[in-house]
Amino acid sequence: MKLIPGHHLRPESVAQILGLTLQLSRPFDLVTMLSEVVGAARLILDAELGSVFLYDKAADELVMAVVEDIEPIRIPMGQGLVGHCAETRQLINVPDCYADARFNSEVDRASGFRTRCMLSLPLIGAEAELIGVLQLLNKRSGEFNEHDEQVAGVLAAQCAFALQRARATEALLASEHLHEEIRVAREIQMSGLPDSMPELAGYDGAGLFCPTDQTGGDLYDFVPVGDDHMFLLLGDATGHGIGPALSATQVRAMVRVALRLGADLDAIHAQVNNQLLHDLPDDRFVTAFLGLLDASAHTVRFHAAGQAPLLHLHAADGEVTWHGATTIPMGALELAEPDPAHILHLAPGDILGLISDGIYEYADKAGREFGEDRVAALVRRLQDRPMRELAQALLAAVREFGAGAAQADDITIVLLRRLPG
Repeated sequence: MKLIPGHHLRPESVAQILGLTLQLSRPFDLVTMLSEVVGAARLILDAELGSVFLYDKAADELVMAVVEDIEPIRIPMGQGLVGHCAETRQLINVPDCYADARFNSEVDRASGFRTRCMLSLPLIGAEAELIGVLQLLNKRSGEFNEHDEQVAGVLAAQCAFALQRARATEALLASEHLHEEIRVAREIQMSGLPDSMPELAGYDGAGLFCPTDQTGGDLYDFVPVGDDHMFLLLGDATGHGIGPALSATQVRAMVRVALRLGADLDAIHAQVNNQLLHDLPDDRFVTAFLGLLDASAHTVRFHAAGQAPLLHLHAADGEVTWHGATTIPMGALELAEPDPAHILHLAPGDILGLISDGIYEYADKAGREFGEDRVAALVRRLQDRPMRELAQALLAAVREFGAGAAQADDITIVLLRRLPG
């Protein structure tokens, strides 16, 4: 996903879509999920009516799945506005439907509803999979404008992901017994994490996640922003199991939505923190590192919300600097305004290590912890290796150190190295 900085939407639109992202991160059956998608889309875009057409790949048709006061229908791919939207995978904004030859007025005649204007949005999931089409009819205040199109585009991306997840979950659970549901949740959680860091000139990076249980509360992400920036995310939701896993999933989703909407680092920190404050129970929070790498200036602006320690290996002399948390965990207290970000400079060969407590606090059977010194020594010794190899070496080292002791906490490792020369 290549993002373009400076593409901003109104604050109220950002807040509404972040709220929807939170809502859609919860587990729903497909029918309920479809109703949530349509209801939220109508509210955000001030539309009179909405519907979702799901793509039936076997029949190559769009099937109306959510609609009000109209009998469900099937439309062949390429036919009508919905079929054309699905076939081209492009947003279609029609200000006067009866003046557009692609519009099928039969539904209006059957229902007694008169369609004035229509916004059709392709729902494209992961791996460019066509999920369906979201249609919104008759904006109450006139016609859908350019701002509506921008909001709808972000909305469609989140809805597509949620619907794809709901369909995948239903398909998996249909053939599984109750005790297998956790395994399915793990597959869904793990499939959302990046396999590798996207290519960025002059940098090498890697991420690794190993939960304590079949699901875990840790998360990480790499998100390209323009040609020479990269957003770095590592987080740890309190607890273990499905609840923290859902919290981790929603944090990652909210951050990606905020980036898509053009929010900057400081605003993302404040907005996600405040949303979590309203959503999480009083005894729950998320520690997180949110950073923006500028590959041209070789700096990382960051907020370490309760997340520490942060490792910075200086390649020039082999010294390791440890950075502490810069602010409180997210979801603990409301932030009236964004805190100023801290800045870390990366010289050639330097490594930034974002490593969760699961590594530092990994204990052997005698209760001794792996600790910061062992992490620093290993990073120093293997600093010239690819970051993927270094992450795997850290995981192997703590398991060898534990000598069979059970893993007590989720393990997440994010490593970033500025390449020498």
